[in-house]
Amino acid sequence: MANKLVSEMRLPPHLAHLLAARGLTTAKDVLSLPEVELMSVLDTGIHTARAAVAHVSEIACPPYQTALALLESVRLGGSGRLATALRGLDNSLGGGIPLGKLTEIVGPSGIGKTQFCLKLALLATLPECYGGLNGRVVYIDTEFKFSSQRIIEIGKKSFPQIFRQEGLAQKMSGRILVVRPTSLSDFTKSLEQMKVTLLQHDVKLLIVDSMAALMSS
Repeated sequence: MANKLVSEMRLPPHLAHLLAARGLTTAKDVLSLPEVELMSVLDTGIHTARAAVAHVSEIACPPYQTALALLESVRLGGSGRLATALRGLDNSLGGGIPLGKLTEIVGPSGIGKTQFCLKLALLATLPECYGGLNGRVVYIDTEFKFSSQRIIEIGKKSFPQIFRQEGLAQKMSGRILVVRPTSLSDFTKSLEQMKVTLLQHDVKLLIVDSMAALMSS
């Protein structure tokens, strides 16, 4: 939310023009300044500065949810799920990985996190009639562990009836867009461009494998 553009916030016109004229283009630009400094930058009084902070905060902050609402969301299946094809895990998650939300997969090295991500990538590309999302996937591979061959192997083992169809394995693999940033700055640049990519390529799943590798490097 910190990088949300002020121009997309539908602020009162006079406030939007004032922030743009002073080069405050993101929520972070506005909210990271103390009130006194913001007054100086905007060349305005305390009331206008506080109004700017209030408006930007209200729009940039994610909406809250009560614990009861989250529980009901799981019970009713939420806004949609990507089934993992692992019955016990899907039952525990209320049907699978929730759509439209951030899911973090954690565990010690070698436990199978990358293999699980590869399977999710495959599942997201499958036609809806087979439990997939019939979309594309952006796979940000920071550890250079992504393997097209492994995805095909998973597909043939998990969905033999599907992968017997000629050319389907290649079609599924072609729906996965792999990005390999070599540094944290490269990763940040990739994310800045990701909004357009998600819309242009009908992306249904974004995977980062892994954040830990980026931070440790």
